[in-house]
Amino acid sequence: MATFLRPLSYKYQWLYDGISRIAALPVGGEKRFRHLALENITIDKDTKILDLCCGKGQTTRFLVQYSQGVTGLDISPLALQEAKKNVPQADYVEGLAQQIPFDKNTFDIVHTSVALHEMNREELKQIFAEIYRVLKPKGIFTFIDLHKPHNLLFVPGLSIFMWLFETSTAWQLIKIDLSQMLMDEGFKVISKKLYAGGSLQVIQVQK
Repeated sequence: MATFLRPLSYKYQWLYDGISRIAALPVGGEKRFRHLALENITIDKDTKILDLCCGKGQTTRFLVQYSQGVTGLDISPLALQEAKKNVPQADYVEGLAQQIPFDKNTFDIVHTSVALHEMNREELKQIFAEIYRVLKPKGIFTFIDLHKPHNLLFVPGLSIFMWLFETSTAWQLIKIDLSQMLMDEGFKVISKKLYAGGSLQVIQVQK
């Protein structure tokens, strides 16, 4: 169940942007936050990238700086309308992450930013299977999302944030070993890094 602040953060862009900037401070600001999942990945202008659950294009605007082949996918038509205004350089498609509307072996990279915590375990399994399907051989899936902190100093901040803005799936996600789930789907883990006292995780895997 979502708190009352959650719908407000989606309704008012200034509130969402403010939350995003505050949440990104521990890793050096929003720009660095949006680039963390892209570190050490080779991208050129012809790289086919799927920005999964792209929302209003918050990370899409960084992806198009690397490639001319960026596609944003989201279930919300209103979010996609805003994304088209904010980042017109990308293509956009409405659809579910659990049923990605593309053929197999389409993308070199699938990327998602703080969206997986919106899903329950069964949905995550479906999403990972779909990502594996649409990635080309040797393609990379990379994401940043919440994680259970190993530094106790970060526990209160993450807990307050989740109580105010997140649903039960976020609490479930920080208990899940996502690396193992991805390996179960056939992926090879390239890298897993923790930031902000362990409250954020970046995982990169290869098909």
